[in-house]
Amino acid sequence: MASPQDSAAGRDAHLLMAADLAVGRGGAAILEGMGFALDPGGVLALRGPNGIGKTTLLRTLAGLQPPLSGRVEAAPESLAYAGHADGVKAAMSVRENLDFWAGLFGVSGYAEAVEAYALEPLLERPAGALSAGQRRRLALSRLVATRAPVWLADEPTAPLDESAAAMFAAAAAAHRRRGGAVVLATHIECRLDGAQRLDLAAFAARRPEETP
Repeated sequence: MASPQDSAAGRDAHLLMAADLAVGRGGAAILEGMGFALDPGGVLALRGPNGIGKTTLLRTLAGLQPPLSGRVEAAPESLAYAGHADGVKAAMSVRENLDFWAGLFGVSGYAEAVEAYALEPLLERPAGALSAGQRRRLALSRLVATRAPVWLADEPTAPLDESAAAMFAAAAAAHRRRGGAVVLATHIECRLDGAQRLDLAAFAARRPEETP
């Protein structure tokens, strides 16, 4: 699996681009007319109230559901997604979860992920025995372990204390320095330097007027 800098080297293409994008739930549009481009080193912070469609947009960008219209362009296997749910396998150890995520992307070794989220003392512990904060740190470590150029993160710091939230900020900064990029949905002010803000309320789909 190429590193972020390898993926960006020698080409001028954006790491991620969306054009005239509409996304929805149950076939009904909730966001439409979106367009953006994300370059190496960039951060895009998705903002808006609960239910506006932040998670739906991230899942669409990640390829977990198709767009209703428009297009998403990114290199194959260039996107790593950490959802609002931790998505860890409770019966497996921390090490086994990392082995699984790295293997999906053809990566051997994930020492940087272990260091970034201080997971060394937890490697042999079952994921189901972790505290909520530890589970979230493990879930976020997949972004580092996969070495994917683009991180898609849904409320990444929501259950974390200040120390663990700082781990995410530091990991994201290191990722960007290597030419990676980050898209994150957040209710709180983004603490990543140079982040561009995308207010999804501006793209809320128009609803047909109700008939009396």
